[in-house]
Amino acid sequence: MTTICLPERCDRAVAETLLPEFVAAMGNSPIEVNGEAVTQVGQAMLQLLVSARHSGAGANITPSPALLDAAQLAGLSTELFDEAGHD
Repeated sequence: MTTICLPERCDRAVAETLLPEFVAAMGNSPIEVNGEAVTQVGQAMLQLLVSARHSGAGANITPSPALLDAAQLAGLSTELFDEAGHD
């Protein structure tokens, strides 16, 4: 199982940098995404995380309070963090 650690600032440039890592990690087991350090997150990173949840075997995301807040503001909390909605 692959773990990807998100940095404190997750803007568009970071999303573009991490995209190849996410693509390479797709496989038969979910990607573990550690987002506990995130203090700022942009729409591009949220889109990447939604895509990761729906690609391959999916992704399990451990969020920070800032990541949870951003997902809630964007209406993506259930999409990103509700395991029942992930399958």
